[in-house]
Amino acid sequence: MPSNLAVETRNLTHRYRGGEAAVRALALQVQEGAIYGFLGPNGAGKTTTLRLVLGLLRLQEGAVAVLGRSIPRERLAVLRRVGSSVESPSLYGDLTAAENLEVWRLLFDVPRSRIPEVLRLVGLADTGSKRARAFSLGMKQRLALAVALLHEPELLVLDEPANGLDPQGILEMRDLLLQLNRERGITILVSSHVLSEVARLVSHVGVIRRGELRFQGTLSSLLERRRRETVLRTSDDGRAAGLIPSARRENGKVVTPHRSDAETAGMVRTLVAAGIDVHEVTPLAADLERLFLDLVEDRP
Repeated sequence: MPSNLAVETRNLTHRYRGGEAAVRALALQVQEGAIYGFLGPNGAGKTTTLRLVLGLLRLQEGAVAVLGRSIPRERLAVLRRVGSSVESPSLYGDLTAAENLEVWRLLFDVPRSRIPEVLRLVGLADTGSKRARAFSLGMKQRLALAVALLHEPELLVLDEPANGLDPQGILEMRDLLLQLNRERGITILVSSHVLSEVARLVSHVGVIRRGELRFQGTLSSLLERRRRETVLRTSDDGRAAGLIPSARRENGKVVTPHRSDAETAGMVRTLVAAGIDVHEVTPLAADLERLFLDLVEDRP
C-alpha cells in the first residue's frame, strides 16, 4: 500500500448468503491526514465496507490494508491504532460515562487520566452519576466517540456519527471532528447518507451506490461536476424556450444548460432581436443534494 494511504481496499467484494453482492470490486483510497466522507443512500454498502475495513466481517474477496498493514492478518496490531464506532454505539446502560470508559481503558491499557481528558473533549465532563441508558441519542454518540478516542488513535472510522443529532448537535460534532483532524492529525473516515451534512467537514469524498464506487476524489473536484445552468426571466417564456436550443420552461422561467459567457450573450441578443424582453439572467449550479442524487440514482 502506498505510504500516503491510511485505508486502501482492492477489488473488495462481499456477498451475504443468498443475496446479491453488497460490495462490488471496491477500490477505496483514504489519504493520510484526510477527512474522507463515505457517502451513499441507506443500503448502498457503506456499513458493510466499514466492517470489512475493521475486520468485523470475514474477507471473501479482495484485499484491505489499514495504516500500512493487512486486514485480517495484522488486525490486532491495526486496531491498537484505530478508533471506531460502527452501527449503534456499544455502551453499558447501567454504567456512567466515566465507568463505561473505565471498562475500555482496561482493555486498551491506557492511563486513567485519559478518562477525564476525553470526557472534556466530547463535552460529557459534567454527566457525573447519570447512567448511559438515560443519555439522549446525541450523548450516546458522544460517548461512543469518547471510547473511540480513548487510546489516542491515528485513524477514526465512524459510521453515521450525526445520526439522530439535532442541528446544534450536528454542528458540534462537525467542529469536534475538524478539531481532531487539524490539531491532532487524526485521519477520519466517516460515512453518511447526506452529502450536504458533511460538505463542510470533509476534504475527500467517495460515493457508493449498490456496492459500487461511483465517485472518489477531493470534495472540490466533486463540486466541479455540478451541472451549471442559466435561468432567464423574459416577456414571453414560451417563444423564448422555442428559440433557445435545449431550453425548458420551469417555475415560470426559461432554463438552459450554461456553456459559456459568450453563448449566454448570444442567446440574449437572439431573444432581443426577436422582440422578446429579457428581464433577468441568472447563472446557477445544481445544489449538493441534486449532485448526490445524480450519482446514486438508477440510470436507464
